[in-house]
Amino acid sequence: MAVFASGLGAPETPRFHPQGGWLCVEMAGRPGVTLVAEDGASRQIAPAGCPNGLAIDANGVAWVADTVPPALLRVSMDGNVETVMTAGDAGDFLLPNDLCFSPSGLLYMTDSGMTMGDWVVDGAPRPDWQTAPFDGRVWEIDLETRTAKAIDRGIRFTNGIAFGLDGDLYVNEMITGEVFRYAVADGRVTGTRTRFANVLAPDWQGGFRGPDGMGFSTDGRLWCAVYGEGNVAVVSPDGDVASRLKTEGSAPTNVAFGRDGEKRLYVTEHQLGRIEVFDVDAQGLELHCGRTR
Repeated sequence: MAVFASGLGAPETPRFHPQGGWLCVEMAGRPGVTLVAEDGASRQIAPAGCPNGLAIDANGVAWVADTVPPALLRVSMDGNVETVMTAGDAGDFLLPNDLCFSPSGLLYMTDSGMTMGDWVVDGAPRPDWQTAPFDGRVWEIDLETRTAKAIDRGIRFTNGIAFGLDGDLYVNEMITGEVFRYAVADGRVTGTRTRFANVLAPDWQGGFRGPDGMGFSTDGRLWCAVYGEGNVAVVSPDGDVASRLKTEGSAPTNVAFGRDGEKRLYVTEHQLGRIEVFDVDAQGLELHCGRTR
C-alpha cells in the first residue's frame, strides 16, 4: 500500500478524468469537487455543500450527488456549478450518495433514505443507526428530460452502485451489508432486486460499519469499500468474500482502478483524509460515461 494523496477532507469517489489527473469529492474541510494531479497535489475545482459521489460523462463533466442541500449537480472543469434536480417521482431527494452511468446514458443514483441532518448527530451516525427508519432509494435519471424515477425504495441506507461484468446493476445496503443485483436490458433496469452477497466481517466487534463505494474488475470480481471495518472486500462472481485489502484508516469510502489497464486500486479514506493505492491482480472494468450534453 502507498499513499497517493493526503490532506483531503473526508474524500469520496476517486475517478480518473480524461483530461488527466483524478477527481474526487471532499465532504469536509473544503467541501466540493477536487482535482488531484499525478503527483498527489490537489486543488478545488468547485465548491459544494457536502458532496458524496460523482460520475464523469463523455464530455468530462462531473455529475455530483450533494447532500446539503440534497441535489444532483452538474460541475464543469472550469468550475461552473448547476443544480440539475432535487426531486423525482417519489419525492424529494434525501441523501444522494453514489452515481454511475448505464451503457444507454441513463444515470443511476443511490439515495440513502434519510437527510444528513437526521443521520448525523454530534458528528457521528445517530445512536439508533441499526434500527433507524430509512427509505433508501435507487433513482434512474434521464438527463435529457431531467426526470428521475425511483426504481426501488425501502432500502436501509442505500450506498454503493456499479454495473457488473454481466451487465447487471449492483447496489449495496449499508446497515445490513447486503449487495443486491438488478437485471438490466438495453441499458435500463428491468427487474427487482435479488441478493448477491454480504460483505460484512462475521466476527466484527466494533460499532458502525457497512459497505460503501464499489467497482468491478474485468474478471467479474466486486471490490467494495467497507466503511468502519477498514478494508476493501473482494467478492468472487458467485458472491463469496474471497479476500480483503486492509486500509490504514478505518473508513474507506470508495474505490477506482487505475487507468489503461493499470493493476492498481485507488481507495478514498475518510478517517485519514487521503487516497491510498494498492497493487492488485486485476484490471478495472471500464466505466460507462454517458452521452450527455
